[in-house]
Amino acid sequence: MQQWLAFLVISSLYFIKYNANNKEFIMREFEYVAPKTVKEAINILGSYKEKATVLAGGTDVVIRLRDEIIDPEFIVDIKHIDELKGIKFDKKEGLYVGALATMHEIENDKYVKEFYPYYGKACGHVGSKQVRNKATSIGNLCTASPLGDSLTPMFCLDATVVIEGPKGKREVPVREFITFVRKTVLERDEIVLGVKMPYIEGLKGIYTKNARRHEVDLSNIVATICKVNDEYRIAYGSVAPTPIRLVKTEEFLKCKTINDKMIEEAKAILVSEISPITDLRATKEYRISVSQSILENSLKALNS
Repeated sequence: MQQWLAFLVISSLYFIKYNANNKEFIMREFEYVAPKTVKEAINILGSYKEKATVLAGGTDVVIRLRDEIIDPEFIVDIKHIDELKGIKFDKKEGLYVGALATMHEIENDKYVKEFYPYYGKACGHVGSKQVRNKATSIGNLCTASPLGDSLTPMFCLDATVVIEGPKGKREVPVREFITFVRKTVLERDEIVLGVKMPYIEGLKGIYTKNARRHEVDLSNIVATICKVNDEYRIAYGSVAPTPIRLVKTEEFLKCKTINDKMIEEAKAILVSEISPITDLRATKEYRISVSQSILENSLKALNS
């Protein structure tokens, strides 16, 4: 079996791969650019277009370089743009997560802990501690994987993605931002500034991740289920090409008294809304069963 070691050498502007079978190093040269402002980054991306890849935390970009999924001529490092940093909150505007806020920062933010604990838990389930100190939730969003760990809380809250490009700023509902596996509405000369999530008085949420290991593993199923008053918000990942809201299941549960009969009916509706696949991590049947169990457990916990 072919084995690879990979690391990024920023100072020398090389991506170096080691092929253990052939015992040889392969060096891929690229140009490294580090803009200091959003405007500068947009101008650079406008010039390089498809030849450029944005680097923030780098936890996904380095892996995609290693696996030759991407082969950029330019790496545009946005880590030095101060206006992309930070987390803000007030009850009127809600939570704003800057593009460079790391999973560790989000997980430990006092406002996230108090008002969005399920989002903090989601960020706390990403990779290892070392990864969480680098990885960003907005990077997780822009990767547009159906199993992105930190995405289902955004979907439950009807988050808004704030984007800037040469034509100015625009805002896109998170459910419209991801269009397919690793596909978004983001143009080549645009960057995501951050994500806005509203504050909803009385909302309770439960985040669940099913994986083979407790840490440092991809999700078989990931879900966030919220309740506010007599209404529910249900978002799942890894059951369709994009994270999804289960709107039929939500509508069925609205204003219902939760008992065993209602839960069984809701589980049947859930199956009609998801389309999981069989892959190396889990079978379709397993994902359906786990999805139903997550719904049942979450509904019982939210109504206990």
